Amino acid sequence: MTRSTQALAYSRPSALAHTRGGRLLGLETSGGLTPAGAEAHPRFFSGFLSAPRAAARGLLAVADVAGARYHQRVPGASLDPVVTGNGDRLRFESFSGCCGVYARLDVLEDGLGGAGTGHGTTNVDVNNPLREALSRMTGDDPLHLRVGPDELAVTTVGGAVVEKKVPLPDRWLRGFAEAQVATAGFDLRAELTGAEAVRFLRSLPRGGGSASRGALWVVPAGRTLRPTTRPVPGGACLPGPERLAALQRVLRDATALRVYGPPVTDGAAVSSAWEAVLPGMRLTLTLSPEAARGFSGEGGVLEALATEEAAGDAELVSVLLAWEPRIDPAELAAESGLTVERVRAALTRLGTAGRVGYDVADAAYFHRELPYDAGRVERHNPRLVSARALFAEGAVTLDDGPARAASDASVSTVASVSSDASVSSVSSVSSVSSVASGERRYQVRESGGVPSCTCRWWADHRGRRGPCKHALAVRMARRAAVAATGGAR
Repeated sequence: MTRSTQALAYSRPSALAHTRGGRLLGLETSGGLTPAGAEAHPRFFSGFLSAPRAAARGLLAVADVAGARYHQRVPGASLDPVVTGNGDRLRFESFSGCCGVYARLDVLEDGLGGAGTGHGTTNVDVNNPLREALSRMTGDDPLHLRVGPDELAVTTVGGAVVEKKVPLPDRWLRGFAEAQVATAGFDLRAELTGAEAVRFLRSLPRGGGSASRGALWVVPAGRTLRPTTRPVPGGACLPGPERLAALQRVLRDATALRVYGPPVTDGAAVSSAWEAVLPGMRLTLTLSPEAARGFSGEGGVLEALATEEAAGDAELVSVLLAWEPRIDPAELAAESGLTVERVRAALTRLGTAGRVGYDVADAAYFHRELPYDAGRVERHNPRLVSARALFAEGAVTLDDGPARAASDASVSTVASVSSDASVSSVSSVSSVSSVASGERRYQVRESGGVPSCTCRWWADHRGRRGPCKHALAVRMARRAAVAATGGAR
C-alpha cells in the first residue's frame, strides 16, 4: 500500500475549558485553504452552539470513526477530522482506517445560533484529553465554539508547538472520492422517529461476525425497519451493522433516523448512508458494500479520471466554485457554457481531488478543498495506471464492426461468466475490441455504452466495482480515435 506521512502542525492542543460564561471548546486548526489562499492556522468560527451536548457527541462520533478499523482491527494512528466552513454551516468529516466508513457531522445555521462561518477547509486537532472532556459533558450549559486560533493567538503565535505525523495511505484518499460518487446515486429509503431509531439500532447484532454471514438488508415495516437476509425492492442494504456503532453516541438527542441507498437491482451488497437528525445538525455514516471491502477499490471514479474532456471541464468548473454549501449543476452549466451532463462529470472528477463532496440530505454537491496532495489519487490508482500503460503501448485494437459468431470461444467465455442482459446475449453486442495484456488477449464488448470483458476481474465483479483496466484502455483508445477524425464517429 502506497502511503506518505501527513504532518499536522497546531499552535496548541484543542481543549475544553470552563469560563465564567459557560464552557469554551477551542478547536485548533492546521494548514488549510481559504478564499485568501493557504493559511497555517485558519479561523472559521467563533460563537455559541444551540445544542452543546449533541454537538459534543457528534464530534466524538466523527473522531470515533477516524480512529477505527472495522476490518482486521489493529491499533494505529488516526487522522484528525477535516472541517470545512461553507458560510452557513460547519462540516466535520473523517474516514475510518479500513476505508469502509465515511462520517460527516453537519452543524447547520440553526445549530450555530444563526451565526455565519468563514470559508475554507483544514484539519482540527482532536486529542485524547479533549475526547475525555467531551465525553463527560452531560448538560446543556452554554458552549462557546472556536474553530481556529483566538485573536490573541493569531497575533502572538510564532510557530507550531504541537505536531502530529500520521500515515496517509493512498487508498484512504481514494475512499473519500469513491464515497462521494456512490452517495450521488442515493435516494431516501426510510425514515424513523427518534424513539424508533433507538429501538432499531439497539436491536442490531453486534461484533464482527456479521461480515462473514453477508450483508443484512432492511425494509420499512410500519413505523420501524425489518431486517432481512434478502434484498427487497424499496429496501436498503446494511453491510456490517456493527459499523453503525458511532451513532450510539448521539441517540439520546436524535429526533429521526434517515436511511439512503441506491435502487435494489439484485442480491449484491451495496453501500448505504445512515443519517441521525439532531437539533440544528446532522450526523451521517456512509458504509461501503462490505465490512472487508473499503471504498477505495470501488472504481466509480475511473471513467471520470480517464476522460481528457472531463479534465478540461473540471479546470473550468473549479474556477467557478466559491465554497458553496450547495452546488447547482444547472447554474454552473449556465456560467461555464457546458451542458449539465458535462458539469456533473466535471464535479465527479473534482470529487476525486477532494474538491467537492456530496450531501445526501440536500441531494447536492458542496465545495471543500481537502488539504492533501489530491494528484496522488489519480497517479496511484492501479487500474487507471495500468489502463494508460496499455493504451500507450498500443495494446488496444478497436473493432466497431458486427459482433462475431457465437461459436467464437471468447464469446462463449463472456456468456458463461455473466448473467447481465448487456453481455449475456451475443446479438446485443454493438462493438468488439481486443486488448493484449501480458501473454493473453482479452476481448472488450460494448453494448449501449456498457462494457464487458473476458478477464478474471470482470468475471468476479460483473462491473459492480467499476470497469477493468482493459475496458478503460478501450475507452481511451476510442476517444483518441474520435479526436483523430475530428469528432466524427
